[in-house]
Amino acid sequence: MSDSALSVRNIEVVYHRSVQVLRGLSLDVPRGRIVALLGSNGAGKTTTLKAISGLLPLEDGELRSGQIHAAGQALAGVAPHRVARLGVAHVREGRHVFEDLTVEENLVAATQALKGRSAVKPADFDAIYGYFPRLAERRRQRSGYLSGGEQQMLAIGRALIGQPTLILLDEPSLGLAPKVVAEIFSIIERINREQGVSMLLVEQNAFAAFGIAHHGYIMEQGKVVVDGPVERLRDDPDVKRFYLGYAENEDALASFRHVKHYKRRKRWLS
Repeated sequence: MSDSALSVRNIEVVYHRSVQVLRGLSLDVPRGRIVALLGSNGAGKTTTLKAISGLLPLEDGELRSGQIHAAGQALAGVAPHRVARLGVAHVREGRHVFEDLTVEENLVAATQALKGRSAVKPADFDAIYGYFPRLAERRRQRSGYLSGGEQQMLAIGRALIGQPTLILLDEPSLGLAPKVVAEIFSIIERINREQGVSMLLVEQNAFAAFGIAHHGYIMEQGKVVVDGPVERLRDDPDVKRFYLGYAENEDALASFRHVKHYKRRKRWLS
């Protein structure tokens, strides 16, 4: 655990006291590395991030069992604002910027994550603008008028203002043009390389995720079905079939849940 920025062990998550979403999920994010978390819609990827960042109770969700450790502390039951102040930043799906505030006012609001923390530097807005020059150009503009790509840049910039040791990124490519996705993923990789920030990346775009990640986990039905270094996952025939689009025949299936029909693939859901 000392080498992990994040350690998740056998967590079970239930919504509305009855709907189980995560079923004994475990994963690790090594310090200074990018880990991709892939899976079909409804597999439990976003719920995993919410369990880590403490958002579950706000959506009638509950961590029933298991352990989560990050920033040297157990996170189970910790309120979201306290998780942020421990150095865990969550860039949520859909960006969620303060649309009525300017770009710079959004960054100022993010400095709340620095409160009560020792050995942190003053917020460095220039560093954020260095990664995202377009935000510098629009610093006085209301965030609701930014493009989708610019709002995603602002969401990541807000996370960086809090000087995190771990960033949770939920679908940063969602709804963006391929050129913008390439730009944002290049910046994410640069941030990881230059600042050593650990990252857990939830993403539907497997090509984009595998382009910057060091390790990958693939989820189905609330649990991990396969994981490994990205280099090995790229060569795995099942990953290539279901996530990278390399089908063996025209009637290729769309989910690991269907591999029970293929004798050599039964191992995935065992």
